[in-house]
Amino acid sequence: MRSISETIARLKNMAPAAQTGGRDDRLTPMEDVGQNPGALKAFLHIPADLAPGAPLVVVLHGCTQTAAGYDHGSGWSSLADRFGFAVLFPEQQRANNPNLCFNWFSAEDTRRGGGEAASIREMILAAVQRHRLDPTRIFVTGLSAGGAMTAAMLACYPELFASGAIIAGLPFGTAAGVPQALERMRGNGHDRATLSVKVRAASAHRGAWPTVSIWHGTADATVAASNAALIVEQWRGVHGVTTSDAAERVDGHTRRTWRDAAGRAVVEEYAVAGMGHGTPLATSGDEACGTPAAHMIDAGISSTYRIAAFWGIVPAVAPPLPGGTRPAPTIGEPRAPARFDPATAITDALRAAGLMKG
Repeated sequence: MRSISETIARLKNMAPAAQTGGRDDRLTPMEDVGQNPGALKAFLHIPADLAPGAPLVVVLHGCTQTAAGYDHGSGWSSLADRFGFAVLFPEQQRANNPNLCFNWFSAEDTRRGGGEAASIREMILAAVQRHRLDPTRIFVTGLSAGGAMTAAMLACYPELFASGAIIAGLPFGTAAGVPQALERMRGNGHDRATLSVKVRAASAHRGAWPTVSIWHGTADATVAASNAALIVEQWRGVHGVTTSDAAERVDGHTRRTWRDAAGRAVVEEYAVAGMGHGTPLATSGDEACGTPAAHMIDAGISSTYRIAAFWGIVPAVAPPLPGGTRPAPTIGEPRAPARFDPATAITDALRAAGLMKG
């Protein structure tokens, strides 16, 4: 039987090079972000003539990705130019994680007042102060390891965020170390009874909690789709909601919503039919933004636009794109699931857990 190191080496030779590229001219390095215990980099996009009091969106890339590459794929800076908000991109460094994963499975990096979570908070405070942004309209989103770190930010600093969006991520506080991370990614070993307890124990916060949007592909072979249901369960418990609205079809995919006593949507979930591991994009229609790439998937639905709409920083119905409306997306049967490839699934899992380079 091969050792784990031999298996990793063999799979590394089979795997294509990581795609971390993308245009970086839209992002500006952010210097002097205050304390930076997690040793992260920071990049900003501030649209021209941005008005004081604009919202701030914090975007956390996935493993093997960079801030610029994820922005190019997801289209967040383009959407910011269109509707007037700032975007902050924390970026992982290889010295912290060889696969550029945020260390969502490290207790030191996912606690209030320390590690990568504290670094991201310092970046947010600096951006708000320097660009006179609205401290009541700060939002955070991320993919995969970035999605799991998004869950950590919402749990550790709930007073900082109005809302968040977790894409192909995992619940907060369920893994300590790489072996547990791999098990949780497969959907195994979660303690359902303590999901909401862990969020409430992460800070002394007792005020209003951030709302949460959850996105996951039903054919995800890297982070099991059962993790989406667990994130829903974690935040339903935090918000104290039990019954969802009737499921609805949106561009061929399934959306469910949970509302509080006042009728406000506090948790929503999109199950993206037939999609593997990645951020769902739309390349046509007035919601279109971003560019397909590795783990940036044309699924006929724009998670970037719809997340921003859930947050209330873009119109619920997209106005025509400048220069004319693109062809509307097809609404109908979901796309067929991609063929499952065991070697690719193992490779992706090892990369996502930080066990394998490039």
